[in-house]
Amino acid sequence: MLKLLLIPVLFAIACLFAGIYGAAHNQISYTVAPEYFTQFKFHQFQIPEAIPDRVGAAIVGWYAAWWMGIVIGFVLIPLGLLIRGTSNYFWGMVRVFGVVAITTLLVGLIGLLIAFATVDPDTVGERTQYGNEIVDDGAFVRAGTMHNFSYLGGIAGIITGGIAVFWERQRLSGPESNQNVPPNST
Repeated sequence: MLKLLLIPVLFAIACLFAGIYGAAHNQISYTVAPEYFTQFKFHQFQIPEAIPDRVGAAIVGWYAAWWMGIVIGFVLIPLGLLIRGTSNYFWGMVRVFGVVAITTLLVGLIGLLIAFATVDPDTVGERTQYGNEIVDDGAFVRAGTMHNFSYLGGIAGIITGGIAVFWERQRLSGPESNQNVPPNST
């Protein structure tokens, strides 16, 4: 019964993980292409000009990603009920959300590496967003590629998170999880 009471708390934690991930992710993509934010995302998310750019990028990341915690939680939180014990369930799910975030980050970084290897600023074409001419079209496309790959990373994260749930269940069900058994002394 206590595990069921944890479900709303775990949804909130999943949204917190996703939002913080989005804010941190945007610090990387802002470094790659500030114009991706100043000429595009700030307009899209109506970020006031008075907000410093890095803070604005973090706000955009939060808004763009927090809701993925609901999607991720919808799949993984019920699956996590397979983890025995209330405390094990809670802390196991926190670790699972970490696995999702790491997976998402790795896929996003792979996308960024692919973009650096394949995007040729001379052939990418000229970009305009919200009537703003983009000066560094190649960097803009690279940052956009990282963002797109990160959404794919969220899907991959759900898969690795599901695997992590089963790993947590197995880890906590194995003989090494029994705290009352003294270590084998040979």
